[in-house]
Amino acid sequence: MKMKGKLGFNHTKKACYTGAFTQAIVCSFMPLLFVIFNRDYGVALPLVTLLATVNFVMQFTMDFVSLFFIDKVSHRVTIVTAHILAGLGLLCIGLVVPNVENTYVALIFSVLLFSAGGGILEVLLSPIMEACPSDNKAAAMSFLHSMYGFGCVGVVVITNVLLLLFGKTNWYWIAIIWSIIPFANAMYFMFVPINRVVEENKRMPLHKLFSRKSFLIFFLIMFCGGATEIAMSQWASAFAESSLGISKALGDILGPCIFALMLAFSRVLYSKLAHKIDLATYLLCCGIATVFLYVFAAVLPFKFVAIVACGLCGFTAGIMWPGTLSLAAKTYPTGGAAMFGLLALAGDLGCTLGPTTVGMVSSAMGDDLRTGLLISSIFPIILIGAVVLLKKRVKKHPEINIS
Repeated sequence: MKMKGKLGFNHTKKACYTGAFTQAIVCSFMPLLFVIFNRDYGVALPLVTLLATVNFVMQFTMDFVSLFFIDKVSHRVTIVTAHILAGLGLLCIGLVVPNVENTYVALIFSVLLFSAGGGILEVLLSPIMEACPSDNKAAAMSFLHSMYGFGCVGVVVITNVLLLLFGKTNWYWIAIIWSIIPFANAMYFMFVPINRVVEENKRMPLHKLFSRKSFLIFFLIMFCGGATEIAMSQWASAFAESSLGISKALGDILGPCIFALMLAFSRVLYSKLAHKIDLATYLLCCGIATVFLYVFAAVLPFKFVAIVACGLCGFTAGIMWPGTLSLAAKTYPTGGAAMFGLLALAGDLGCTLGPTTVGMVSSAMGDDLRTGLLISSIFPIILIGAVVLLKKRVKKHPEINIS
């Protein structure tokens, strides 16, 4: 692969880290403005909530659509386009939304733009990182995904600080400021070297991937990992407020922020210790610990213990997504970027079903979030079973490489 300019693969990794931060902006920034959209622009709360759904559906759609082109087109063109879409969406929020009569249409258009970019980033960042020369690819993958956790916390903290400094009536300047990051990273990606995980003529077709039992196990692990992570992170604040009697402001800090920090910290820690740890065994141990933490949060009557359990779930669930990607990449080195897209699709399916399960069960039990979380421990339990099944399969088929 001919390198452009004098930049090396360390720059490629830095560009990927910034891309993960861009994903955090795409997912975390808009909800911070929901109250402003409702109060200042008269957008009804159900319509405001729908924006988050549109964001997810568009990212999910891009996950699926990308399966059919991601290995056939230039990774450089695609990743640059993804950043430009994300930047344009954020810029549209800042420049267009405050200045048009139909605010909601402008909001929907903005969300579609930046979520389309976010969906492509989710699919492509991991294979680009995997293709970078590295002594420990699992560590590099884990650190990449840690940047998303740090990014979520950074977006929440920085946005709230800027709202205090600029005033809530000048919120649109913050959207413009955030748009600088994806635009700048798009330029960065134009000059860094980018390898492919595997060339198109050597890539394993998707139908062959789905015919392999080991890949179906990875698909299931990814699904359960996404469900486990998002079920707790999305409901942690509401759980702290309604079930534990903690104020909303404190619940936001003790719930999703600490969860995201622990998520990021666990991925950084693993990136430092990856060469000393068997990833499949570590994933199994984290799954078992997560089950206990879900149960502790749901059952124990002590507020402090319950909220600590919620936060620690971020640590134990942190390795599930990047760890599964690394194991799949080792097992199927010719899977190509489309394989990462399939696994991202599985993770996003879990990200939908996990929090939905908590909400539906809680509602059925009289808005009892403790019961919702308790029932949702089924996801890490299934993950444990899938990892055990994977380890047994490796013993029967030594050619499967997950070490």
